[in-house]
Amino acid sequence: MLGMIWAQSRNGVIGRDGDLPWRLREDMQHFRRTTGTDAVIHGRASWEALPPNLRPLPGRRNIVLTRREGYQAPGAEIARSLPEALALLDGADAWICGGGAVYAEAMPVADVLVVSDIDIEVDGDTFAPEIGPGWAEPTVGDWVEASNGMRFRVLTYRREPLA
Repeated sequence: MLGMIWAQSRNGVIGRDGDLPWRLREDMQHFRRTTGTDAVIHGRASWEALPPNLRPLPGRRNIVLTRREGYQAPGAEIARSLPEALALLDGADAWICGGGAVYAEAMPVADVLVVSDIDIEVDGDTFAPEIGPGWAEPTVGDWVEASNGMRFRVLTYRREPLA
């Protein structure tokens, strides 16, 4: 299973200036529960956006995609391409967790999308990938009010079976 997980605003923003444009503790808890002990694949900028005390994400195999020669990501493995990262997994389950270019590249090979729909509009410079044909209608979770008053819900998309 290859999943992709992200949070997006109503207007499709997933990032601004290399960071999330909101803070939702409850959505971070959802991320931890969903990715569990599976591998996580980050683009270099998404890896660097993680607070240093959270790199690597604990309890998971971390893989960082980068074309930078000699790049160091202590606690993570380096892959030069998405196919190389997937080959490292040797069939193990994994989650793509950013950024925008990695999501776009992985969309054709992903099996499941888990999208936190944040009930706000924000300015940003990174947008969620387009969810095109080939995906079944999502399972839509209930709206949850976070401790900071923001609302979000989780949409889960599964690849439509081939006819």
